[in-house]
Amino acid sequence: MKLTNTIKNYGLSAIILHWFMAIIIIGLFFLGEYMVDLDYYDQWYHQAPWWHKSIGLSLFTLLIIRLALKLGTIAPAPLITYKKWEIFLAKITHLLFYFLLLTICISGYFVATAKGAGIDVFSWFEVPSIMQLNEKNTDLFAYIHEITTKILVILFLLHTGAAIKHHFFNHDRTLTRMLGIKN
Repeated sequence: MKLTNTIKNYGLSAIILHWFMAIIIIGLFFLGEYMVDLDYYDQWYHQAPWWHKSIGLSLFTLLIIRLALKLGTIAPAPLITYKKWEIFLAKITHLLFYFLLLTICISGYFVATAKGAGIDVFSWFEVPSIMQLNEKNTDLFAYIHEITTKILVILFLLHTGAAIKHHFFNHDRTLTRMLGIKN
């Protein structure tokens, strides 16, 4: 398997980034849902947000790498069995994924640094705050973070449903290409 994409298949770098980011996004979603309901006296009250922020900034780094790879390499051609509307929807879906992920990461950063403190990333280094926010702006970024995350989940479910449809009903190579399986 090649490291980069070809006109027929995804490369190892695209496949690994796709699945690794998917796992991280799912984990961050469930961690975020869990931590918003924590009581101050819960042992995870401070630990869960620390993990969420550290992993979230790691996801942001992977997203930048993925966007750079996407812009710097070719994309596999759509399968000949695809309909025009499927190709169009796939392009829109991927653009929305990137837009939503960027928005989620940026809004999360502003919420986490709203009081002027930086973000401690896995106790390795700190990402500084670039500004303090008042409560109204913090609430706005928190709302954006929450809404875009919910939209991302819906898009994720549609994306997963489309992959299942292509694999089990259309019997095409959509899913196997992203798994790195040659047919």
